[in-house]
Amino acid sequence: MAAAELNPKQFSKILVGVDDSPDAQMAFRFAMNRAKQDNAELDLVSVLEEDEINIYQALNKDYVSSKREDMEKHLKEYAKVAQEFGIKKVKTYIAEGDAGETIVKSVIPEVEPDLLVIGSSSRTGVARYFGSQASYMAKYSPVSVMVIR
Repeated sequence: MAAAELNPKQFSKILVGVDDSPDAQMAFRFAMNRAKQDNAELDLVSVLEEDEINIYQALNKDYVSSKREDMEKHLKEYAKVAQEFGIKKVKTYIAEGDAGETIVKSVIPEVEPDLLVIGSSSRTGVARYFGSQASYMAKYSPVSVMVIR
């Protein structure tokens, strides 16, 4: 084998799904390390999932706006940590809908990453059950997927 064949793939744009779950935190740390190692852009996404909001909350514009503002604040905190870690280019995205489907069908085509990093399980947010969200993204993502646990 030639030396070039043994070199690991370098990524230029890494998308990571973040929420406050332990697995998502590990995915974020992994994505930060990989982005720094590859000198890649780090894109952070959180998904406001409709099934976490009941019908009365959904009809309350102030409630939905408040949830979105909280999410934006959290994303800014994640972005600050990544920048302090030494990642030069960090972008944030908020999406709405079913996390797995929204990330695969909307976020990835918009962001155009070459790696998606997600946690395997959490009670809420991006990767609620490995059996559904993470496995859906791993199966249908048009880009490489790293599932962290």
